[in-house]
Amino acid sequence: MTSSSSSSTPKDDTRDDVPSSKEKSGQDLESSPELQELGKNGNEGTEEAGDDNSESTTVTMEDRRAKLDKLRAKMRTSTTANRQSLIEESARAKLTARDMARLERQKKLAEMLRTQAEAEERGEDVERAKNWEWTIEENENWEKKLARKARRADFEFHDDVHAAHRRYKKDLDFLKPNLEVYSKQKEQVLGLAAGTLLESGGSTPSGSSGALTMFDPSGGQMVPTAERRMAVDAFYRDANTLLYADNKPSEEAIDRLVSKLNRDVDKKAKFSRKRHNEDEGDITYINERNRVFNKKIARYYDKYTAEIRASFERGTAL
Repeated sequence: MTSSSSSSTPKDDTRDDVPSSKEKSGQDLESSPELQELGKNGNEGTEEAGDDNSESTTVTMEDRRAKLDKLRAKMRTSTTANRQSLIEESARAKLTARDMARLERQKKLAEMLRTQAEAEERGEDVERAKNWEWTIEENENWEKKLARKARRADFEFHDDVHAAHRRYKKDLDFLKPNLEVYSKQKEQVLGLAAGTLLESGGSTPSGSSGALTMFDPSGGQMVPTAERRMAVDAFYRDANTLLYADNKPSEEAIDRLVSKLNRDVDKKAKFSRKRHNEDEGDITYINERNRVFNKKIARYYDKYTAEIRASFERGTAL
């Protein structure tokens, strides 16, 4: 019994001392240099990933800060531009149409004086250099305009007939004749084919197409049809013509007449418009400078002088 127990004890000790194959393989893997190197690389990769995350967070904040600075700069720029446009609009509102015209005349005068000074320094003739900019056709039109203006320079009022004649002449300048419709009517009168006068430039051709005529065998000549006779009566109507109120204007002619009437109405409305500063009340000034001066004084003294002025108007002043 003793021998058996003693013999079994060393076997168990040897079993405990001998490592298992699994533990041995695990220890071998842990002690292998390749696995240790992989572990180092993994740790380094984890550290690098952490650094990259921190850097990306920092870059994002910097980008946001830069974008915020850009937005603030745009806001400041837009605020400055809005304030500048508001100042310009306020300045334009203070200027009247008369002031704008005066500034425009002063600007043109300054440009003309500068051009003359530069031309004199170069030894050139200003009028001659200016005339080179005009064509012959423009020069002829300008001379015709000056001649027409000289003929109508009589602004004295004679009578109603003379005034109506002047108005009629002005209307003729605005309402130009429709040569195309006139050529079509003349073609019907002369018995020509449609478009003949337009192709020939408005002059009457030598031959006739006979579109509105028929041949009379007995007389051996062309006899105008009833349509042509009516066209002649309508085209050359006089005091003996029996035709009356048969004209039917086209839509274009009606539109031209309506535009002319609207133009006259607008011109009359502008001519009879209320003058500037007419709605301010009583006129207490003699010129523009005096009006501004009185307006400045009224800010401080109106509350004291209102009763005195009212008494003067009622006639009860002491």
